[in-house]
Amino acid sequence: MAPSTSTRRRVARTTAVRLGPTGRRTATERLIGEEPLEIRVAGPDGPVRATTATMRTPGHDFELAAGLLRAEGVIAGADDLAEIRYCTDVDEQRYNVVTVHLRRPPRRDLAARTLMSTASCGVCGTASIDELCDRVPVVGGAVTVDAAVLAGLPDVLRGEQSLFEETGGNHAAGVLSAAGDALVVREDVGRHNALDKALGARMLAGAGVGEDEVVVLSGRVSFELVQKTAAAGIPVLVAVSAPSSLAVETAERLGVTLAAFVRDGRATLYSHPGRVVG
Repeated sequence: MAPSTSTRRRVARTTAVRLGPTGRRTATERLIGEEPLEIRVAGPDGPVRATTATMRTPGHDFELAAGLLRAEGVIAGADDLAEIRYCTDVDEQRYNVVTVHLRRPPRRDLAARTLMSTASCGVCGTASIDELCDRVPVVGGAVTVDAAVLAGLPDVLRGEQSLFEETGGNHAAGVLSAAGDALVVREDVGRHNALDKALGARMLAGAGVGEDEVVVLSGRVSFELVQKTAAAGIPVLVAVSAPSSLAVETAERLGVTLAAFVRDGRATLYSHPGRVVG
């Protein structure tokens, strides 16, 4: 499947006034790009249906669509995909609309849950966890991560954040090996989008279930980020900042080791701590 390309801007420029000890001066600032992306789904014999829209940083749009649909249970993997392409029936928004063509009917009723989202949205409630546990198996795998390696994973992620170097305005998510090697890192204005892109990239590249892999996030952890990690079969989730209560509950029930506040040589393990050794 061909990678996505886009003429939309990932980095924009604007004029701003900087204030400092010596006064003020006009400067050109670089901003992280933010534009809408509409994702449409077409079954093998069904009509094209608009399923979700999100605000994202342009780029890696096909990975975003694939990662999101797997996390939501619409597809199980790359074998369910026939083609992903930008829509040609729109003009001004040509590279802001993608259609995902499936080889078989959706594995989950698209009307069962609205997928409308924003770059920072999440869902909440015990009912959401119950529904998720019904369709996502508990994550297995006997992988272990050395505590010293775990403490350094955010630094590995940070070293791959080229857009952050330019703009300072985006999140990052990466899939790393248990030894601390970066397998794929994606950046986006939205935390959820960044993870969808990273997991979508692994899926489209033909990677199997990530039982010996680790997800690393640049920010806090919400329910949906645990959901996406578990749906990908990855047993360890590491974040620089805090988790929500629902994220911890979800990680505990789905067998995910959740490590948060991983910075300055420290970490707090909220669920399944046995995978972290040393």
